[in-house]
Amino acid sequence: MEEENEALRSSPERKASSSSSSGSEESQVILNVYDLTPANQYSIWFGFGIFHSGIEVQGKEYGFGAHDFPISGLFEVEPKSCPGFIYRCSVPLGYLNMPPSEFRTFVESLASEYHGNTYHLISKNCNHFTDDISKRLIGKGIPGWVNRLARLGTKF
Repeated sequence: MEEENEALRSSPERKASSSSSSGSEESQVILNVYDLTPANQYSIWFGFGIFHSGIEVQGKEYGFGAHDFPISGLFEVEPKSCPGFIYRCSVPLGYLNMPPSEFRTFVESLASEYHGNTYHLISKNCNHFTDDISKRLIGKGIPGWVNRLARLGTKF
């Protein structure tokens, strides 16, 4: 829980700026975290919870979910409003300077790596997706507390 509070306190206060020469716009990369269960309000005190996360870039939020088909499990929603989950908090991760068209191509390229039928609660879940995309975009992953329960699950 202290890691979560620290992440929220250390949010960078930087405004996005346009770069007219490249057509790029600097945008904040934000991790939006959701509770999968109301029980998180109690379990968080013991240092873990069951979370869903999405990555917000350029005004859209991207997530990864399960289904039975060998096609993309990636989806796009309005930030902080992922259906079926209870919004908990946002964690600013950094900044990205990439044209919207290039970012869209980047997301589309991830579709082949994240098929809905490859989703696995312990080894390839939504939090693994947000960690991966964060590392690729800004060079650092998501806070450890977000996927702690899945990491604990790999120990058994």
